[in-house]
Amino acid sequence: MADVEKQTLNKGYYGPSIPPKSRSYHSHGRGSGCGCCCCLLGFLLKLIVTVVVIVGIAVLLFWLIVRPNKVKFHVVDASLTEFNLTSDNILQYNLTVNMTVRNPNKRIGIYFDRIEAKAYYEDALFDSVELERYYQGHKSTHTLNPEFTGENSVSLGASELSTFNSEKASGTYSIDVKLRLRIRFKLGILKIGTFKPKVTCDLKVPLDSDGTSSGTFQTTKCDVNF
Repeated sequence: MADVEKQTLNKGYYGPSIPPKSRSYHSHGRGSGCGCCCCLLGFLLKLIVTVVVIVGIAVLLFWLIVRPNKVKFHVVDASLTEFNLTSDNILQYNLTVNMTVRNPNKRIGIYFDRIEAKAYYEDALFDSVELERYYQGHKSTHTLNPEFTGENSVSLGASELSTFNSEKASGTYSIDVKLRLRIRFKLGILKIGTFKPKVTCDLKVPLDSDGTSSGTFQTTKCDVNF
């Protein structure tokens, strides 16, 4: 027994065997790809936010310095010497409109590159004219004088014909004059953008036949929609 113990002690003892480490496999390609995409998206998001903030500050500073005001349109007079509807829906008309355009801005001028005036009765277009383009300086008033003369076929239903007969009896007609514009703004040496505002003037125009007027025209403010 002693000899067995002696032989055992003389041999090296290393304890129980250590199991080998298990290998773990990682998909390096997928992880690094996701990281790059996230970084790129984060950079783009920061860039977009920065641009939006800069543009917002620029617009605010522009407004604080320039203080732009909307151009004002008024019809100060309108003359209607003929407005007759024949049995076959031919409208005969002679209408002249005197309109003022007020630019109230101190630093902004306006290029009116295109001015088209249209005349409607009960939403039916009966004439349109092109007016001369012009430049309007700051703090100034300009006059437009569209004239609508001639005859045209119009499509009026029973309700519109009833309205026409009623207004014919009263001697005052509801006529809409609309402007379709193409404009640019001038600030110093800069010419800014191209805009297409719409101007709508809802008019009550008395008929003036043979020097006899059925009423007095009232100055009318027009709606401007950018």
